[in-house]
Amino acid sequence: MRSLVMRALLMGSVLVPLAASVPARADDVPQLNVDPVCRGIAKQSASPGEQGAPDLGFSQCVQNEQAMRQKLVGEWSTFTASDKSNCVAGEISGPLPSYTDLITCLEMARDARQLNAPNRAQQNK
Repeated sequence: MRSLVMRALLMGSVLVPLAASVPARADDVPQLNVDPVCRGIAKQSASPGEQGAPDLGFSQCVQNEQAMRQKLVGEWSTFTASDKSNCVAGEISGPLPSYTDLITCLEMARDARQLNAPNRAQQNK
């Protein structure tokens, strides 16, 4: 019985953070936990071997990520549902979720589609 309770607690501790990363509605910008990526960036920028690297501390990284989230909120409706689904799934399942990476994925998918549009038009003629 005790191991069953421990498993339930463990599953709860795993599922709660995952649920926090999933948008409330399919068309909402997701809530990502950027702490791990920002801790890694802050640790790397504090390394003495990183000469010339920007001194990007944890709090500055979090501020930058939140600024990227705000940018994403403003542009969210311009991306296709398919691209949102693919890019969000990649960020949520990855080890270091980041709004910077999410918006980069969405912009690259959109731009690739726009670059391929003339080629598709030529093929349809």
